[in-house]
Amino acid sequence: MSARVNQIAGHLNYPKGMLAGQTAIITGSGQGIGAEAARLFANEGAKVVVADVDAKKAQSVADEINQSGGAAIAVAGDVLDDAYIADLIKKAAEFGGGKIHIIVNNAGYTWDGVIHKMTDKQWHTIVDVHGTAPFKIIRAAAPYFRVKDGEPRNIINISSTSGVHGNAGQINYALAKAGVTGLTKTVAKEWGPAFGVRANTVAFGHILTRLTAAKEAGAFITTPDGTKVALGIPGAQKAAGPSAGEQHLDIPLRRPGNATEAASAVLALASPLMSYVTGQTIMVTGGRNM
Repeated sequence: MSARVNQIAGHLNYPKGMLAGQTAIITGSGQGIGAEAARLFANEGAKVVVADVDAKKAQSVADEINQSGGAAIAVAGDVLDDAYIADLIKKAAEFGGGKIHIIVNNAGYTWDGVIHKMTDKQWHTIVDVHGTAPFKIIRAAAPYFRVKDGEPRNIINISSTSGVHGNAGQINYALAKAGVTGLTKTVAKEWGPAFGVRANTVAFGHILTRLTAAKEAGAFITTPDGTKVALGIPGAQKAAGPSAGEQHLDIPLRRPGNATEAASAVLALASPLMSYVTGQTIMVTGGRNM
């Protein structure tokens, strides 16, 4: 085996996990892709801050991680609340012994409507959740990322194919998710040269979550003013689509992805295996829209 191969083999040997010694904030990690990412990160040795608007779900994920031998805390709150963002960063830094290494801006939901019926409230809520909140979280965490201590720093922003290709009925979501790409690239260009911060975007296609389940399943989220927003795709809309035998024909792998597959892509980007990748949008779509 050559010296170079030996070097690579040694580099890939992480007995304590690929993220050992790092502290990671994952927003929207009380369920779905975020919860899977929290588990995967913890399995790789990271201290995980489970951030979610649902306190019970956040605590449940943190408890599960701790009971499995990992390290996690739950910090519940709404990413649209500036006071919560400040508290989240403060508690994460305390948990990490004064350091934060990874932020995964995953929290979000959809509030769909066709263009001519989209309300200002729908527009601003979704743009703020997916665009403004990640910016504010990154800005608040700046003192922990603009450092030169030789340790890795990563920011991973979650986007969607709706932000890459647009999607009928989701003009607010599409705008916000498209903006995530610019946000990511700007962080990579500003904080990469002096501080070595990597920033990347993951754009998901059809992943099995509550956002792609039937709306009749009853999943909903409550906005800060108490409005209940139903999540999912209406049954009538699904029925009007391809028949069961034709579903997913536009996906080369012929199936939707699951939350673990989606979270694994996030883990890969956060890991040292991607140490020379920054400013990129990684499409996790099963090949759809390639």
